[in-house]
Amino acid sequence: MQVSVETTQGLERRLTITVSADSVDSAVKARLQQLAKTQRINGFRPGKVPVSVIKKRFGQAVRQEVAGDVMQRHFYEAITKEKIAPAGMPTFDLTKDVDGEDLEFVATFEVYPEVKVEGLDKIKVEKPVVEISEKDLDTMMETLQKQHASWKEVKRKAKKDDKVTINFVGTIDGEEFEGGKAEDFPLELGKDRMIPGFEKPLVGAKKGEEVVSEVTFPEDYHAEALKGKAASFAITVTKVEGLDLPKIDDEFATLFGVEEGGVEALKAEVKKNMQRELDQTLKATVKENVIAGLLENNELDLPKALVDQEIDALREQAKQRFQQQGNGAEVPELPADLFQDNAKRRVSIGLLLGEIIKDNKLEADEAKVNALIETAASAYEDPKEVVEYYQTNAELKQQMQNLALEEQAIEAILEKAKVKEVKKAFDEIMNKNA
Repeated sequence: MQVSVETTQGLERRLTITVSADSVDSAVKARLQQLAKTQRINGFRPGKVPVSVIKKRFGQAVRQEVAGDVMQRHFYEAITKEKIAPAGMPTFDLTKDVDGEDLEFVATFEVYPEVKVEGLDKIKVEKPVVEISEKDLDTMMETLQKQHASWKEVKRKAKKDDKVTINFVGTIDGEEFEGGKAEDFPLELGKDRMIPGFEKPLVGAKKGEEVVSEVTFPEDYHAEALKGKAASFAITVTKVEGLDLPKIDDEFATLFGVEEGGVEALKAEVKKNMQRELDQTLKATVKENVIAGLLENNELDLPKALVDQEIDALREQAKQRFQQQGNGAEVPELPADLFQDNAKRRVSIGLLLGEIIKDNKLEADEAKVNALIETAASAYEDPKEVVEYYQTNAELKQQMQNLALEEQAIEAILEKAKVKEVKKAFDEIMNKNA
C-alpha cells in the first residue's frame, strides 16, 4: 500500500492510496469462489458452477463490493500509519479500478484542529456570593401559599392579581369585528394576557360595572386585518374574585408531604431545596462566565463535519420537543441555519475543555461523581433508589463522569482566571436565571 497525504484547504486532508493488484484480485477471486459454492444456476449442479461462469454473471458487482471493503480497510490502516485523526467520516473516490492493475482511490476528510488554550489569566469571572435570608424564605413560603390558594368571590373593587369575569364587545370605527366578542370570559389582572391597555379600566371596577377600554392592536398582531388598528371594547364585569390564601400551619405542611414537625420542618425542607437550586444556579452562572471568557480568548478553525453532527443533534432535540408539545404531530425539517451558531459554540467548547482536560491530565474524581449523582437524586421522592439506578446504569454513570470532568476543567481555569467575588441577593440571582 502506498499513501500520499495532501492538505487541500484549512482542516481538509486528501489521502491518495494505492493498493497492489495482487491484493485486490486475490480478494475478488476468493469472493467469486465462495459464490460458486452457493449459487444455483440452470445446467449446473449445486456447488459445481465454474468460477468463470460466476465471474461472467457477478464479476462486476463482486469487484465493486471488494473495492468498497478495500477502501474502508486501507483508509483506516493509512490514517493509523500516518497518525492522522479524522473529524468525521471520509468521502471516497475510486480513481482506478481495473483487473490486473493496482487499485487507486482518494479519501477526503477533515482533521481536528490543533488546539492550544491561551489567555486563561485574562479571563475575568464575577463569582456571586449569596446567602438565603429569612426574608427570602418568607417570600418562598408566600409563593407556596399562593400556589395552593383558591378563588373566592369578593364585593370590593377589582385590583391587580384578582380574577374578573367579563362580557365584552369590540368595535373598530363603530363596527363589531370578528373575534372581538366574548361572554363569561375569565381574566387574571396583572398577567398581561390581553393586548396592551385592555386591562387598565378593569382595575378598580366592581361587579355589574360597565367600562370602556380604548386600545390599539400591535403591528405584529396575529390577525392581519387588526394589525395597528384602534379599537374600543365595551366591557361588563360580572364577577370579581380574590385569592383565598390557606393558613400556614401544620395542616398546610402536610400538603408538601411533611407529616412531622409542622411548619418549622416545612421551612427547613423548603430552605434546603432553595439552597440546592441556588448552588446549581451559582455553579451554572460561574461556568457560563468562564466559558464566555474561554471562547473570547480562543478562536478555533472548526471541522465542518463536527459542526454538522452537532446541528443534527440540536435539530433532533428540537424536533422531539415540538412533538411532545404537539402530542406527537409530525414536525417539518428545521433549517440548519437555526442551529449553526449554537452548534459552532458547542463544538468550540468541547474542543477547548477537552484540551484543558488533556493538558492537566484530569480524570473523573469519583467523589465528585458521587456528589453529582446525589444532588440529582435529591430532587426525587426516594433519593436512595435513584442513586442505585445511576450506579448500576453504565450510560448514566458515564454521563456523570463526563460532567464531573467538565467541572474539574472549569475549576482548573478558575485557578488561573481573575475571579472577583460579588455579594448578590437571592432573588436577583434566581430571577435573572429564571
